[in-house]
Amino acid sequence: MEQKTWGRKALAVLIDPDKAAPAHLDKLVQLSLDAAVDYFFIGGSLMVSDQLDACIRGVKDRCSIPVILFPGSPAQISPSADALLYLSLISGRNPELLIGQHVLSAPAVKRSGLEVLPTGYMVIDGGAPTTVSYISNAAPIPADKSDIALCTALAGEMLGLKLIYLDAGSGAKKPVSEEMIRAVAEQISVPLIVGGGIRSAEKAYLNCKAGADVVVVGNSLEKDPLLIGEMAAAVHQVCARSKNF
Repeated sequence: MEQKTWGRKALAVLIDPDKAAPAHLDKLVQLSLDAAVDYFFIGGSLMVSDQLDACIRGVKDRCSIPVILFPGSPAQISPSADALLYLSLISGRNPELLIGQHVLSAPAVKRSGLEVLPTGYMVIDGGAPTTVSYISNAAPIPADKSDIALCTALAGEMLGLKLIYLDAGSGAKKPVSEEMIRAVAEQISVPLIVGGGIRSAEKAYLNCKAGADVVVVGNSLEKDPLLIGEMAAAVHQVCARSKNF
């Protein structure tokens, strides 16, 4: 993600294939095009339908916005996408999600031809149990422990991970704080992705001002897709101001 080099901020719209009916996808993609959304992230912590490929093709048939897989398991791999967030759960201590599942999925990922984006994935306590914390069997980083978050992110970068992702989880009551985002952003040089519980354009804007390079929104857009325009404008406003310095 070259945006960081140029001080640009980006908005990623997260799509859960289980909830992506064709009519909903039509509206979501058109609103995203109108708002100049930067990326689509596609995936889910728990997928109960076999709609991943159809969802990706549905997006790519409608637009040229890059589609990046955000997988909840090794099964969520599709060569139809443009890239893959290859997630290592560095905030937890479950060896399967640190390296075990990567060993199993590596041959399929290699064959897929996808651009692989090694990502240090960090689950932050969002004030409520989430699917990802349950599935991962790993405790999230406490929301008020910015020092733990920054040390974990820094270790991830030193281990060679190319992206750091702070996630409070889908439907989080409390999103990741600007304090934690700032603490992490000031210590790492790789792009920082932040998601979970972002329900307003103001919060998206504040996250970018604090140091997030990519803001991810999903659950709130399922309830009100029109928020896409407001959030994209807020994120890109930080981008525009950064160019003046």
